[in-house]
Amino acid sequence: MASTKPWSAPLIFLLPLLCLELAAATVVIKPDKNVTLPKIVKCTVKQYKLCYSIPLSCPIACPKTCKVDCTICKAVCDCDRPGAVCEDPRFVGGDGITFYFHGKKDKDFCLVTDTNLHINGHFIGRRGDGMKRDFTWVQSIGVLFGTHKLFVGAKKVARWDDAVDQLVIGFDGEPLSLPTTENAEWTAADSSLTITRSGSTTNEVVLEAPNNFRIAAKVVYITKQDSKVHRYGIPDDNCFAHLDLAFRFYSLTGSVNGVLGQTYADNYKSRAKIGLKMPVLGGDREFSSSGLFTTDCAVARFKGVEPSSVEGAILENDGDLKCKTGFDGRGMICKK
Repeated sequence: MASTKPWSAPLIFLLPLLCLELAAATVVIKPDKNVTLPKIVKCTVKQYKLCYSIPLSCPIACPKTCKVDCTICKAVCDCDRPGAVCEDPRFVGGDGITFYFHGKKDKDFCLVTDTNLHINGHFIGRRGDGMKRDFTWVQSIGVLFGTHKLFVGAKKVARWDDAVDQLVIGFDGEPLSLPTTENAEWTAADSSLTITRSGSTTNEVVLEAPNNFRIAAKVVYITKQDSKVHRYGIPDDNCFAHLDLAFRFYSLTGSVNGVLGQTYADNYKSRAKIGLKMPVLGGDREFSSSGLFTTDCAVARFKGVEPSSVEGAILENDGDLKCKTGFDGRGMICKK
C-alpha cells in the first residue's frame, strides 16, 4: 500500500481557502462619489523657502476653499484668516486676534470705515431661552467706495438647498443677475469692480475693487444640529441664512476704524480679553449706524476719496500687490 504524507491531506482542505484569499485580493475598491476630496494648495511666495511649493491638503471644514499661510506653512480656512467675519459673528482682526461682536438683531453696525471705504453690516438674530443677549449673524453688507454703493445679502430661507442661489447683489441701486455657473463674472461699466461666482457651491462670490478691497462672501445657514448644540432655537420656517465673509484691504489709512477696521489701525491694541473662550468686544453705541448705507456711526471716516497711493507695497510686473503677509496672492493689508 502506498503511504500518504502526513501534510498532504490538510493541504487539500487549505487550497479552497487560499483561492478565496487570492480572489479577495483582486477586488477593486471604487472611491465613494459622495466623498469630497480636499483641494491641494501650495505656498507661492518664494521668500518662504521652507514652505514654497509644498503641497498641502485643505482642512475638512473647507475642503475646496482654503488658502496657505506661508509663515506657518499650513492650509487654513477663510474663516480662520485675518479679515474674517463668520458665524455668531466671530471676527479675526488684522492683528490675527479672534474676538466676538454680537451687536443687536435687526440693527446695522459699522464694520469698516476709512476715507474711501465704508462697510456696514446688517445683523439678524434671535434670543434663545434664558439668554440675556441676542444670537446674531451678519445677513447683509452695504459697501461704499468712491461714489458707488454695493449690496450683498442672503435671502430669508425656510429650507436650505445648496443648488438654489440665495444671494442678493445690487450695485448703485440696481439689482444684479449673475449666472450660477462657476467663474461667471460681471464687471461694472463705470467702475473697476468685478464680481465672480466662485467655489464649489452656487452661493459663493468674490467682489473686488482693485487697490481698494476684495470680499469673499458665502451664504450659509444654521443647521438643526447647530441649533440644538448652541441652543439657538431656530424655527422650522427660517434657517437664518447669513454671510460668511473674508475681507482683504489694499489701501487703508492708519486711522481706519469700525468693528473690524480698527484692528488694522496704527498703534491698535485689542480691547478683547485674550485668554477667554469667547473674547467679546463691546462698542454697540460706538459702531451703531442708522442704516446699511449711512455713514453716521460715531467713528465714521468716509469721504469718498479715491486712493492715490499705496505705501509699503511693492507693485510687481504682473500688476499684483505684494504686502507684508504670509498669505498667497495680493496683500492682506496695505496702508497709504
